[in-house]
Amino acid sequence: MNREVATSLAWGIGIVMLALCATFARKQGVIDSEMVDRIVMGAIGLMVAWFGNQMPKRFVPSARARQAQRVAGWSMALSGLVYAGFWIAAPKDVAVMGGTLAVLLGIGVTVAYCLSLRNRARVSGA
Repeated sequence: MNREVATSLAWGIGIVMLALCATFARKQGVIDSEMVDRIVMGAIGLMVAWFGNQMPKRFVPSARARQAQRVAGWSMALSGLVYAGFWIAAPKDVAVMGGTLAVLLGIGVTVAYCLSLRNRARVSGA
């Protein structure tokens, strides 16, 4: 199994274990259900940030593709951190909207940048 798959599996298993532990803590009366949501959603935001940070580090042959991956990496890493921050600190209704908008904005920045690179390539004839 390559390192990339192992890391992805570790994140997935880690989040499932975290969710199970948080659910157990809720059933024991240690935390409430909203805290379970916040813990799991915060972990998902950190996972988005992790994978966003890893994106530009992967090998890509094209200089434009590397540029796009750097922008995608930064935008997804930052949006994942904002998402996690909303789920850690904001009221739940604000966390849902703010976190969702943060990730959508990260995706939007990436798509817009990729489209601008494609348009520049067409104009330059590359």
